[in-house]
Amino acid sequence: MGGAMLRGWVAAGLSGADIRIVDPNPSPEMLAYSEASGIQIDAAASSDVKAGILFVAVKPQAMAAVLPTLRPLVDAQTVVVSVAAGTTIDTLRDGLGAEAIVRAMPNTPAMVGRGITAAVPTHAVDDRQKSAVDALLAVSGPVEWLEDEALIDAVTAVSGSGPAYAFYLVECMAEAGRKAGLPEDLAMRLARATVSGAGELMHRSPDDAGTLRKNVTSPNGTTAAALSVLMEDGAMQALFDRAVAAAKSRSEELSKSE
Repeated sequence: MGGAMLRGWVAAGLSGADIRIVDPNPSPEMLAYSEASGIQIDAAASSDVKAGILFVAVKPQAMAAVLPTLRPLVDAQTVVVSVAAGTTIDTLRDGLGAEAIVRAMPNTPAMVGRGITAAVPTHAVDDRQKSAVDALLAVSGPVEWLEDEALIDAVTAVSGSGPAYAFYLVECMAEAGRKAGLPEDLAMRLARATVSGAGELMHRSPDDAGTLRKNVTSPNGTTAAALSVLMEDGAMQALFDRAVAAAKSRSEELSKSE
């Protein structure tokens, strides 16, 4: 995720000279990209450098070990932005000694500029800092600003994990097509193009999802027949309710296990 956002910033015109990466084990791809973009990579944080905006993009399980090593980069002017699931503002504050903190939850379509990010700032984040963070996050897609950190767990369950649900829908549609008699590779191509195309249509259309669904559904037609199965007794909605609840619960567990 950090690499995807970094590429988006550079593509949007942010100078590589204004970016520094702290990574003790950068990949060969990141080394090549940083060299081509004029971005300096440090194996460890230097006390000689203070970050204006410090993006923390590491696995949640590594936070406890990583945060103290980044503390030298933080001063009273630094705003910290974390994109790690399950890592609370309190954890970031304790680990970095920062007060101006933004906890953000992007998703993987950010890699192609089609993500969405929810973000919650502390009261110490001023308007200038919030505007600067918004500009960086918005490179990857829309930004939804929240006032209550407790909502982040539900955001994680819906949009953070949501792309996997869409990918699994493609798998299910393709398998159903195979069972209906289509060659396996054709079924996958049809399912993949249909879901990505429907997403693009929804992206461009001013209509809500329910209206778009109804536009496709002729009375007593093939789509209506299929939807009568998917929507029978609210079965699909109930399944999604359980799935999102499970993801939210796991996000809450990760927060409490810090």
